[in-house]
Amino acid sequence: MKHSPNSSILLTASLHVDEARKAIANLVSELMQESQAINDPADFETVSLDHAINRILAKDLLSPIDVPAADNSAMDGYAFDGKCLATNNPDVTLKIVGTALAGKPFEGKIGVGECLKIMTGALMPADCDTVIPQEFTASSSDELISFKSDLLKAGDNRRLRGEDLQKGKAAISAGRLLRPSDLGLAASLGIATLKVRRKLKVAILSSGDELRSLGQALDAGSIYDSNRYSLTGLLNRLDLEIIDCGIVRDDPHVLKQAFIEAASKADVLISSGGVSVGEADFTKQIMQELGDVGFWKIAMRPGRPMAFGILKPVPGKSPARKTLFFGLPGNPVAVMVTFYQFVRSALLQLNGAQQTEPPLVQAISETAIRKKPGRTEFQRAILGRNSEGKPTVRLTGSQGAGILRSMSEANCFVILMHDQGNIAAGDWVDIALFDGLL
Repeated sequence: MKHSPNSSILLTASLHVDEARKAIANLVSELMQESQAINDPADFETVSLDHAINRILAKDLLSPIDVPAADNSAMDGYAFDGKCLATNNPDVTLKIVGTALAGKPFEGKIGVGECLKIMTGALMPADCDTVIPQEFTASSSDELISFKSDLLKAGDNRRLRGEDLQKGKAAISAGRLLRPSDLGLAASLGIATLKVRRKLKVAILSSGDELRSLGQALDAGSIYDSNRYSLTGLLNRLDLEIIDCGIVRDDPHVLKQAFIEAASKADVLISSGGVSVGEADFTKQIMQELGDVGFWKIAMRPGRPMAFGILKPVPGKSPARKTLFFGLPGNPVAVMVTFYQFVRSALLQLNGAQQTEPPLVQAISETAIRKKPGRTEFQRAILGRNSEGKPTVRLTGSQGAGILRSMSEANCFVILMHDQGNIAAGDWVDIALFDGLL
């Protein structure tokens, strides 16, 4: 497999965040091409709508009907023939000859000078093409309405057959990460099941002799492993199949066997810890033995040390697929930042999603923020609104990579770009919301 940028360069220089993202996307694209060549029917499944949320649609969903199925009223009012608006009379008076409700169409005829009381969604009679909203009318009796002719033109407030969606056209395109509105759209078309991509299998592990599982006593220098729980939550947001490989000791043989075992079961392996330059960090060595090294230094804060690459197919794995690998930092906040910035998009791309990058919005910084050009920074922050109704953002406090509490209090990242310098209070800054992402 060819890699771009070149691995030897990536090991000695710090990559810009955008360069790192592009390198990951290129490699994932190559893995997808290899996977498609395998053409395994198990890569797809059909699920009911109530199990389709957050799944990736595998093929275009074609509408079996026109939407709407017939011309109908866009609002409550009175339907009539719009030709009567062409007269020079500024006032129009019409006789009410019937009522049409949604699901209960009017069966009679509408003549000249007549109208039909009609509710939103009710079928338009063949004799009518225009609807005047009832709030624009006046009544002189129970049988007559009047209104000013300049309030509308012929054809107003009528929804045409197939106006929203034509039969045979794609209602939802392949690659959509299915949202509640998509499920509602499918149901409105009478479709009960959807063909989706299978769930990716993602293995996670934490490495480090200092880590303890929940329930164990903490001895001198040890800490509880929080990273696997953060990663589990992040992966559950994407509705992926999680393989928890637990805590692995800082022993190269044990870690290598853990990687081999995980690669035999998973499409993706995510480890945390063991990617810095400490003498007990063996991830780099093992990656060179089991696969191809990606990169190790990224010009970002937090999350500078990160490994990326592939593990070669494990003997006996069926089908013989390569395993995507992410070696994330050990600091809890850095784990979540690097997942957000790199891993999430790669998982969505590998699973066939068309839109993988989270959207950015802007808010006014409430305070000054110190920033040196030359790296991208992800500051934990809280989005609010000022007295003028404009979006504002404030940092949660200390931005150390190990302060997980600040991440818990935040509802967004302030993203300070690579070449950006200090931010003054009142400056607009880019933010990315956590909701639905983290």
